[in-house]
Amino acid sequence: MTDPAGHRGPLHDLRVIDLSTVIAGPKCASYLADFGADVIKVERPIDGDSLRKMAWRDPRDGEGLWWKVINRNKRTIALDLKDRADHALLIDLVRDAHVVVENFRPGTLERLGLGPDVLLDANPALVITRVTGFGQTGPYRNRAGFATIAEAMSGLASISGEPDGQPLLPPIALTDELTGLASALATMIALHSGVGQVADVSLLETMFQVMGPLVSLFRLTGEMQQRLGAGLPYTVPRGTYRCSDGRWVGVSASTDSVAHRVTALLGVGDDPRFSTFAERMEHRDALEAIMIAWCAQRTQTEVLQLFTDAQAAIGPVMDMADISVDPHYAERDAIVDVGGTPMQGLIAKLSATPGVLRWPGRSIDADGDEIRANGWD
Repeated sequence: MTDPAGHRGPLHDLRVIDLSTVIAGPKCASYLADFGADVIKVERPIDGDSLRKMAWRDPRDGEGLWWKVINRNKRTIALDLKDRADHALLIDLVRDAHVVVENFRPGTLERLGLGPDVLLDANPALVITRVTGFGQTGPYRNRAGFATIAEAMSGLASISGEPDGQPLLPPIALTDELTGLASALATMIALHSGVGQVADVSLLETMFQVMGPLVSLFRLTGEMQQRLGAGLPYTVPRGTYRCSDGRWVGVSASTDSVAHRVTALLGVGDDPRFSTFAERMEHRDALEAIMIAWCAQRTQTEVLQLFTDAQAAIGPVMDMADISVDPHYAERDAIVDVGGTPMQGLIAKLSATPGVLRWPGRSIDADGDEIRANGWD
């Protein structure tokens, strides 16, 4: 949905200063901007945020695609926070803001003369969302924090990969993306409280949160989940399976009813080895072998149709070429054109007060003159 006439989004009266860089912090501010918040993105003069030069560039103008996606809907201004005049301008903006998002290492904001005490003195109702690798406290607080480190230290890498292979890391900025969501949630909770405060969000604890009951399992029983490739220890069959035409499908049998449909489809519905969760776990290798062989004898289209007819859970393994022409993605506006740049649509669809996508990430200091002259107006 791109800027319907007269529609500003449900957060249109929210003013956010985004001091953060790269992905996690800016993604927090991006979610707020997508639903109408007036977000001013503050960058270094001259070269701006390093995200502008990260990875893939738009062949039309050379601008980074990461930048265009993650900093969409934001106004931009270049400020040198060590400069007295720019520092004073930022404080003026803070006085009328609702949120400041930052992801410097702990202590950096304070050294810039912009610590929570200074910001809250300027605006006692302000929410200061601080996004770091390890949080504002603790023995690791001053370590360099990156998504890779959080994925290694949260337990995720230890359970990712083949049983006898190396621990694997996700091939996307998973931790940064999830931390952006967690930070946006923390920000909105803090705003709802009506009390000026600091929201302390870390990459490490965000990833640890999504590890489910694994720490409970270990603390109570000493058991640890092992690496199973694409499998899960508590459900089988579950994973990706190659079909006779070389294409792949993803299958899950995470409920008893679905598992019974799958085993019936595989021709082993009456086999007592696969009658319960416990039995299927005990005979995991046998059931996996049956599943692998069954898919290998059929094309992807055949496998998908047979599973769908049986009301069993399945989906094709899709790449971006598949997704770009998929009718479900299209009908849901999951991919939209924002100022000429294709990108993901809104993360959630609100029936009465939808979000709005207005422009992709803008050039350095694109709105600087206007902001310096008029502030938030």
